[in-house]
Amino acid sequence: MKNNVRALRIHKDLAQGQLAEAMGVSRQTINSIENERYTPSLPLALSLARFFGVTVEEMFDDQGS
Repeated sequence: MKNNVRALRIHKDLAQGQLAEAMGVSRQTINSIENERYTPSLPLALSLARFFGVTVEEMFDDQGS
């Protein structure tokens, strides 16, 4: 699933580890999401969206465009 987690994280000047700590997950989880190897659970997707102040739909694109 396409996403813009990396762009949002960089815009906030956060390292993967910092975002992971804020979300209560491992840095590897954030890395896997950013590299589109892992689709986060709904609770994690909602937490990420709230953290960045965007909607889940703005963050994730299941159409791949």
